Amino acid sequence: MQLLLDTQAAYLWTVNSSALPESARTAIEDVRNRVTLSAASFWEISIKRAKGKLDWPEDGFEQLLQSRFIKLAVTPQHGVAAGALPSHHADPFDRVLIAQAQIEGLTLVGADPAFGLYEVDTLWD
Repeated sequence: MQLLLDTQAAYLWTVNSSALPESARTAIEDVRNRVTLSAASFWEISIKRAKGKLDWPEDGFEQLLQSRFIKLAVTPQHGVAAGALPSHHADPFDRVLIAQAQIEGLTLVGADPAFGLYEVDTLWD
């Protein structure tokens, strides 16, 4: 399975992986699965942390950077696709993640019910 963690999943994986649903945690832990982190999630966490809206460990970014997870840059194609998505979701970070999942053929790991409004495979429950 090829997974893309949404920002909430990346956050929970870092601070309290037991808070993830069992199916998501098991899929992320399975070394046979390719797990991907988007640069958009690093950006979103950084912004929320700077605004004091997120309790993030000092070494949180380093943990993610040193993990076995593949790091995915945001490309111009991702940006164009995110902008062209139907307006079911206003969060620009989630729109980029949805576009990345579609373009890269990844299953999006996240709880947001709006993900189901798009043509993207999801995993959470």
